[in-house]
Amino acid sequence: MTQTVYETNLEGLRLVSRGKVRDIYDLGEHLLIVTTDRLSAYDVILPTPIPGKGEVLTRLSVHWFGRTQDLVPNHLVSADPAEFPEPARRHAEVLAGRSMLVKKAKPLPVECIVRGYLSGSGWKDYQRTGAVCGIPLPEGLRESERLPEPIFTPSTKAEVGDHDENIPFSRVEELIGPDLARRVRDLALAVYQRGADEAADKGILIADTKMEFGLLGDELILIDELLTPDSSRFWRAADYRVGVPQESLDKQYVRDYLSGLDWDKTPPGPELPPEVVTETSRRYREILGILTGQLP
Repeated sequence: MTQTVYETNLEGLRLVSRGKVRDIYDLGEHLLIVTTDRLSAYDVILPTPIPGKGEVLTRLSVHWFGRTQDLVPNHLVSADPAEFPEPARRHAEVLAGRSMLVKKAKPLPVECIVRGYLSGSGWKDYQRTGAVCGIPLPEGLRESERLPEPIFTPSTKAEVGDHDENIPFSRVEELIGPDLARRVRDLALAVYQRGADEAADKGILIADTKMEFGLLGDELILIDELLTPDSSRFWRAADYRVGVPQESLDKQYVRDYLSGLDWDKTPPGPELPPEVVTETSRRYREILGILTGQLP
């Protein structure tokens, strides 16, 4: 595993964005996405890095981009620093395992969330309204229960420090047009189902996931990350029980720790104790190993 990286400032490269987790550089024809070991929770960037996290997210994204490219093209050009243009290649030691050279696409202004199980904010929404993002569901469902079929529950795309807000499908149609909205919904559901089926074969349930799409000219493509423990809930099928929260191999472990603190979920975020950092890193690596056979 390479060094822990909280933030990058790569000499000779133009930094155009520093997000919650990713540092993005403009290389002219392409972008360079560097996935750091930063972790955000409740839309707040925490001060404590998670060793190896950026590598896990990158390797899983590369894996899933490959496994779904027959369904929808994606922005990945290469994840090998030796294939990056200069001067990016000079930073290969930092970039190895945690970076992607990608096509420049125009991101759509929506987060595309697919839920196969009733958990998290979806469970809270259902308890209040009997629906999730305005989609009516059968009565009597329990926490963590598998839904009759996966549902598309989009949200706004918040800036750093702001909160995503769930929106109805009609709002997506207003934002990007009815035809594109339907394509995005159908492709998001197809990508989730592909991932869920393959993960199930390896003993993992994907409760829900968030993905992003962009336009490359008129072509709709997947961008950002895909089916990672930052963007998804992963549960062990062998431990799955309906009616209770599940132990997860993803960021929920940190959220659960933070929810027990006297913290109002606004910046600055609290430091994470060493045992939480170690366990979070272990869970991220475990899900990488299970899903891809790789170890960072």
